[in-house]
Amino acid sequence: MSDTSLTPGIVAGRLDPKAYARNFSDLHPRLDGHEALVAADRCYFCHDAPCITACPTEIDIPLFIRQIATGTPEAAAETILNQNILGGMCARVCPTETLCEQACVREAAEGKPVLIGQLQRYATDTLMEAGTHPFTRAAPTGKRIAVVGAGPAGLACAHRLAMKGHDVTMYDGRDKPGGLNEYGIAAYKTVDGFAEREVDWLLKIGGITIETDKRLGRDMTLSEIKGAHDAVFLGIGLGGVNALGLEAEDKAGIADAVDFIAELRQASDLASLPVGRDVVVIGGGMTAVDAAVQAKLLGALNVSLVYRRGRDRMNASPYEQDLAASKGVRIITNAQPVAIHGNGAVREIEFEYTDNDLTPTGQTFRLAADQVFKAIGQALEGGELPDLDGRKIKVSDTGRTSLDRIWAGGDCAAGGDDLTVTAVAQGRDAAEDIHASLMG
Repeated sequence: MSDTSLTPGIVAGRLDPKAYARNFSDLHPRLDGHEALVAADRCYFCHDAPCITACPTEIDIPLFIRQIATGTPEAAAETILNQNILGGMCARVCPTETLCEQACVREAAEGKPVLIGQLQRYATDTLMEAGTHPFTRAAPTGKRIAVVGAGPAGLACAHRLAMKGHDVTMYDGRDKPGGLNEYGIAAYKTVDGFAEREVDWLLKIGGITIETDKRLGRDMTLSEIKGAHDAVFLGIGLGGVNALGLEAEDKAGIADAVDFIAELRQASDLASLPVGRDVVVIGGGMTAVDAAVQAKLLGALNVSLVYRRGRDRMNASPYEQDLAASKGVRIITNAQPVAIHGNGAVREIEFEYTDNDLTPTGQTFRLAADQVFKAIGQALEGGELPDLDGRKIKVSDTGRTSLDRIWAGGDCAAGGDDLTVTAVAQGRDAAEDIHASLMG
């Protein structure tokens, strides 16, 4: 984060110590056994279940809910994990309200879907807490595969390849694996170090070695990695952050939202994190909402989220928008930043209203701001990459790139929707194609 010596409005410890634990408690506490049975009993167990089609990983949702209803949550978890090895995290962070639950027949009939996400968490938590790993490795194939990036796509790919009997080495630029799950998701969505525990559980399959602090382009080249392995999967995410394109963007008090979220996720004491009195977040996606809500939960007095288009164009789901509003975040739409004001440190951000087609209207307004977070998208980083499709790596349906023996998936690959569950599906499918390619 930026230097706070020039920004006296950015201070730590704005709240009573007990308030931090309360504000950052589990957003959706896990169902107990009775609650899970009641929730499971609402499922119609549809033969042609639309919820399966709506799930990017195509989990057999009616089956796993029936398994919960019959008192076998561990079997339900195995059904889930066969399709989505990160089913525990996805149960916490998936926008189920716009995916499986939106497609639920109960939602169409009653406006109240089956609690698919919470039932998925109940099942996967039950299995993980039992300490079991329901998958075993096939006989060794002798093939060595590199997975660059230990985020959701890379982890899903690595686990499936290890299960097939291949030896996998994962490289990640940070000091801990997990990627977005570890560094990029709001703390109240994944409490008690779950992301780290899920990775530890996943690695029980064996055959996976993780090397951290190894970044593509900085510590190794793609040619070097390819030369030492039979195949390569790129799950490198989007490391760069788009700029506002304004003068004085380097003023104190202006920072990237992803860095703020990562620092918060790794903090051992939330009361030690400095936050402004007047916070402005620029952007309309999940990162923007997570940054805005958490700034409010840390004690910021005024938090405004400003997006250049209308609410219906925000990448953050209506549920997340409503969550932000419920926490006291002011959402302003159809406005784009045009100037940053302040001597040395930001004091105000000036915005101009826009039409729906982003045409400036000439009407401007200013927001007081001692802390500004940019969340206007991220960019692909790294040299010697395969061909691009726009700003991301061009891939086939199974993740093949323009370079021989190199696959890609997750946020760095074109065609996805920047969701954890989609990244898992892409990593899993690429692993199946890598296996088929290597084994003839």
